[in-house]
Amino acid sequence: MGKVKKRMAIFFSLVMVFSLTACGGKNTPTEANTAATDSPAATEGTGENTGADSAAGGNALNVQFDVEVASLDPQIATDGTSFEVLSDITEGLYTIDASGLPALAMADGVQKSDDGLTYTFTLKDAKWSNGTPVTAADFVFAWRRLVDPKVASEYSFIAEIANIKNATDIIAGKKGIEELGVTAKDEKTLVVQLDVPVPFFESLMAFPSFMPVNEAFFTQAGDSYGTSPDTILSNGAFKLTSYEPAATTITLEKNPDYWDTGKVSLSGINYQVIKDSQTAMLSYQNGDLDVVTLSGEQVEQFQSDPEFHNIMAGYLWYISPNQKVKGLENLNLRMALALSYDKSAIVSSILKDGSIVADFAVPTLLATGPDGKDFRETTGTYLSTDKEKAKDYWKKAQSELGVSKLKYTMIVEDTESAQNVAQFIQAEIQANLPGITIELETMPKKNRVERMQSGDFELGLTRWGPDYADPMTYLDMWVTGNSNNYGFWSNSEYDKIIESAKKGDLALDPAARWDALKKAEKIAMDDAVIFPVYQKGDAVMIKSGVEGIEFHSVGINRIYKDATKK
Repeated sequence: MGKVKKRMAIFFSLVMVFSLTACGGKNTPTEANTAATDSPAATEGTGENTGADSAAGGNALNVQFDVEVASLDPQIATDGTSFEVLSDITEGLYTIDASGLPALAMADGVQKSDDGLTYTFTLKDAKWSNGTPVTAADFVFAWRRLVDPKVASEYSFIAEIANIKNATDIIAGKKGIEELGVTAKDEKTLVVQLDVPVPFFESLMAFPSFMPVNEAFFTQAGDSYGTSPDTILSNGAFKLTSYEPAATTITLEKNPDYWDTGKVSLSGINYQVIKDSQTAMLSYQNGDLDVVTLSGEQVEQFQSDPEFHNIMAGYLWYISPNQKVKGLENLNLRMALALSYDKSAIVSSILKDGSIVADFAVPTLLATGPDGKDFRETTGTYLSTDKEKAKDYWKKAQSELGVSKLKYTMIVEDTESAQNVAQFIQAEIQANLPGITIELETMPKKNRVERMQSGDFELGLTRWGPDYADPMTYLDMWVTGNSNNYGFWSNSEYDKIIESAKKGDLALDPAARWDALKKAEKIAMDDAVIFPVYQKGDAVMIKSGVEGIEFHSVGINRIYKDATKK
């Protein structure tokens, strides 16, 4: 594991230079004031103070989100906003430290077998917010839920990425959940068995899908689990005091039962969902928000402010074409669409937040290989804007499909930046590919994700943030049958590469695996599985007096345990 940690240290040192926000951020604590996510301290549209500080004490942090929390069930949640709140209130075996490396959390110690296949964790003396102890059985219960076909977790695949013994067969319904390679030797001893060694296993253990759940409490809560403060237990630095599904405000207070509560300075965190960036900035200027995200013209307006921070994030934004929709199964049509819009104009004239053009499926500054170089340094670029080639591809598609005109609807979440980008792409496609009409349908992010997961869409503007520092966090999405393979693409050669890189011969040969993942990306891009648009940058305002917020580009975007507010 020493070599793994060294490689990860190289990666995260790079991220520290270029990043500042979660799933797009800096891996060091801020020395500024406030950060933009969501804050219940201000009422949307008025900037009026609602007393959030007093609700959670005198130094609660007020943070803006631009999308709602979708789920606070750790085995069901799939989005970065939900993951952030889950990490506030729940703690797994590991957390990610300020430098971006895995650090023991609920685990007090770990013993690793020489072959890398068995991890034995000793748990801390910690308790849930109802006073019951956190035990090894809580992890066993949670992880079995994660792979249970009856639960049908969208993130069950991450147990396969971790190569937990029998996870693949359990998810496929070939074995029972009790055969998963995780056992409670006693209340404080958790034993995890793997099918093959995983060099980034400890980093994965900080991911929310592997967080514990108390079975007795879960059973008592029933179908309402995770929907209110009364149906959620906390073993983390904070606990919920106000929340309901699709809420525009989420209030947390310091958890006195947390094992390390003495090191928690904030009295709480108040999140507020404000989708309009102008409204959010007014709340920030009025003193009702400590952390806020900027977009478009705001970036130029405030970039010289000492409270302004620009960060390269890990999120990849792209368009997913549903290949079950007539016409979109045609490669020439997909190529035409993918090359027809000006990505440079999107990042420089619309977003202006430090985002960069994405001519790839695996973002930059994600992971370093056995050669010590970033994945993008030694790989090519794909699907770069070329409007003349796009027209040629469109002519070929018209001939092959026997059509002169086509019309598709692209679904888009209702945030300001997503709508601005979608409207620009719509105009570009219609101007550069005469005969193609693009209609836009906007909706809350949760609904957009549900539509894409169910295949009820034609084109979808979507995003993916990295769960762990390896190209597989992106490339695994496009294997046949993956729940995140929204376009229903299938390629047997691609599937074989990914499977071998996870569990086969490639998994045991780091250099060969790295080269194979480059080949896999090329296969996917040459087939226009997705149409990349940009890699997200974040422009945020953080009030002076706020320090110690940790921003990470991989996994949990923002961690507030060590944050302070004067």
